[in-house]
Amino acid sequence: MQKITSPYRYDFVGSFLRPENLKQARKDYRAGKISKEQLTAVEDAAIRELVAKQKQAGYHIITDGEYRREYWHLDFMWGFAGVGHEKTGGGVQFNGEMADLEDTYLTGKVKVVPHPFVTYFQFLKQFEDDETVAKYTIPAPAQMFQQMIVPQNFQSTREFYATNEELIHDIGVAYQEVIRQFYDAGCRNLQLDDCTWGAIVGNAAKQRYQSFGIDLEDVKKQLLAVNNLALENKPADMVITSHICRGNYHSTFFTSGPYDSVADYVFAQENVDALLLEYDDERSGGFEPLAKVSPNKKVVLGLITSKKPELEDKQTVIARIHEAAKYIPLDRLCLSPQCGFASCEIGNKLTEADEWAKLALVKEIAEEVWG
Repeated sequence: MQKITSPYRYDFVGSFLRPENLKQARKDYRAGKISKEQLTAVEDAAIRELVAKQKQAGYHIITDGEYRREYWHLDFMWGFAGVGHEKTGGGVQFNGEMADLEDTYLTGKVKVVPHPFVTYFQFLKQFEDDETVAKYTIPAPAQMFQQMIVPQNFQSTREFYATNEELIHDIGVAYQEVIRQFYDAGCRNLQLDDCTWGAIVGNAAKQRYQSFGIDLEDVKKQLLAVNNLALENKPADMVITSHICRGNYHSTFFTSGPYDSVADYVFAQENVDALLLEYDDERSGGFEPLAKVSPNKKVVLGLITSKKPELEDKQTVIARIHEAAKYIPLDRLCLSPQCGFASCEIGNKLTEADEWAKLALVKEIAEEVWG
């Protein structure tokens, strides 16, 4: 068993800016100009190059940059039986920009089939060595649950599930099986990406749910229930972490608000090994909620933004790490960017050179703080 696991003292969330030739290949594939096999060959080559760069940058965690997917979350959901999708030109309103997303909805009961992402992981795993371990990122079970009960999907979901509890059960059990598929493929480091907690913080979210006649405390209980059900029977030697996000599309965000109102749930009770938390600006509030993190969890502080090219001041970041250490011991803290660099294929508004400069800064700061 490898000694290196995620989270590492200096880490990253997972997605990387897509190189132009990969973006073009995906366009060509969608237009019918190249075959699926030709697209896969371009993806394979891009991932090989990315992993080499991750290692060259001195990182001990490797990912495939999410290069094989268009969206950080929806592509994974399409890998279950009972899930359909269609491009209709719809999307989700972010701060100042409409995120172009694909309609994703239920066509039947959620069931597990051999998941294509497990095959994607197997390609990545071949690049592990004594100094690196492969981490794979998938959307959290709560993210899939929320996707199926948003207003535009609610009626179609009720055709297959009379209650949210029945839906939670099937998603949770399906995830257990997919986690086992990853484990059997050799995955020991899995990250759940979760915007659901970030979407219910702050006054705007409270007012939104009140207008629907929904008790926000019930929502929190359901999000916790589906995530923890998925984690039941987790293999003892598998590290599963959760990245809590407020939205990251083309350098925009979805929500603002401190973690205070969800800390009693996700910080204290979610059965993951670590939390990767967004703390790159004032939208995230203070570090006080970190006192609620259960003692078995690590916390990765996302103090470096992936949304803007400007480099953070090193001493300011170090001071913030020590401020966070007032609420959770320094030896349980790590450092990373607050999110990926390209949660969707469009990517954030910075260059690949900016991306690697950010990661160099993360490593430099982590080595100075933790040695």
